[in-house]
Amino acid sequence: MGNLLYVVAVILVIAWLLGFFVYSTGGLIHLLLVFALIAVVLRLIRGDRIV
Repeated sequence: MGNLLYVVAVILVIAWLLGFFVYSTGGLIHLLLVFALIAVVLRLIRGDRIV
């Protein structure tokens, strides 16, 4: 489950970067970034190793 969380976080960060530089969708892009950061912070708090 932890590996899936990391994958989702990476996908959300990539989607945010694409949206930030390519499209102008407003608040949705920033919500994606917040979700990605929460996923990474939860992974760090749980102490999982990122391979």
